[in-house]
Amino acid sequence: MPANDLRDMLALHLIPGLGPRLTAALLERFGSARAVLLAGPQKLRTIPHIGTKLASELHNAMQQIDVDAELARIEKGRVRLVVLGTAEYPPSLGEIHDPPHLLYVRGTITPDDSKAIGIVGSRQCTSYGKRIAERLAAGLARAGFTIVSGLARGIDGVAHRAALEAGGRTIAVLAGGLSSIYPPEHTELAKDIEKAGAILTEALMEQQPLPGNFPPRNRIISGLSRAVILVEAAEKSGALITARHAGEQGRIVMAVPGPVDQMASGGTNALIRQGAVLVRNVDDVIEEVQGLFAGGASTPIPQTVGTPAPIATGPPPNLDANQQAVWNFLLGGPRHLDEMVQQLGLSVAQLAGILLGLELKKVIRRLPGNRYEHW
Repeated sequence: MPANDLRDMLALHLIPGLGPRLTAALLERFGSARAVLLAGPQKLRTIPHIGTKLASELHNAMQQIDVDAELARIEKGRVRLVVLGTAEYPPSLGEIHDPPHLLYVRGTITPDDSKAIGIVGSRQCTSYGKRIAERLAAGLARAGFTIVSGLARGIDGVAHRAALEAGGRTIAVLAGGLSSIYPPEHTELAKDIEKAGAILTEALMEQQPLPGNFPPRNRIISGLSRAVILVEAAEKSGALITARHAGEQGRIVMAVPGPVDQMASGGTNALIRQGAVLVRNVDDVIEEVQGLFAGGASTPIPQTVGTPAPIATGPPPNLDANQQAVWNFLLGGPRHLDEMVQQLGLSVAQLAGILLGLELKKVIRRLPGNRYEHW
């Protein structure tokens, strides 16, 4: 990308409150970041969901951003910018409905990273969780998978280290900027990851990892991955947000079972009950995901014979092609899991991830006997 175009994208990225969806709408309407930056309040108001007040605020913010200061921080931090739609941008991340338009990256992103598995879990992991995370990350790394996680304390850090020790690749997705690593005790780990993979974020260089930044970060972890494994998570763990994003993005959601009387495994056990794939070892993971990588990308669910046509009201918003196909199939009334597998021509693992995502969206609900229906 030409330097001036990259500078304009960075300028757009620096505007406070301008998230990926609104950025996409602006780029679609005006055609380029430069045209957006030159648009006045009256033109900005033509974008859906931008009223008079917001248009004025955005226009004022565009006049005040300091691109040169951020570029200086980027250069000092040995960081490069990767723009959505360019060759280095991870294709799987570009598939999600709200991809970051700009990634801050240290290290390398390679085509082999399309074969990625996310491993996440509790920050306060038990010895059991640590042991299983190490086995899964190391085994999958040796099998040629890139391990994606969030560099957090607990399961995330364990997964990154195990992948590195196995000689594999790993990618860490941060919730804050790359000017400083959080948590600080993982600074050396981040340097090691940079040598055998990448650390990346959508956050500005000096942005702090505030609580509100973690859910958007989690969508990048699942977006980079073709499947996500929750190793250990309590019922209110933030790692469950990653599972929700994964389900919404059509990724396979997997979970490691834990002791039923331990709070640390309450969330993972609940996910399995909701339809996540139960994982005991590396072989379980490889068996479930091997079909996804045969063509190098995920395959949408076909609209097979016997799938009812959509009715006039249509499906809920923000469903991807796979989720909409399942939604359409359920228009005929409650359906059994086995019937959906047979009629839609997909594996139990793929369907489980899609159903889980729709359940978490409150779009469908599970009935006794592995049957599902619309809410």
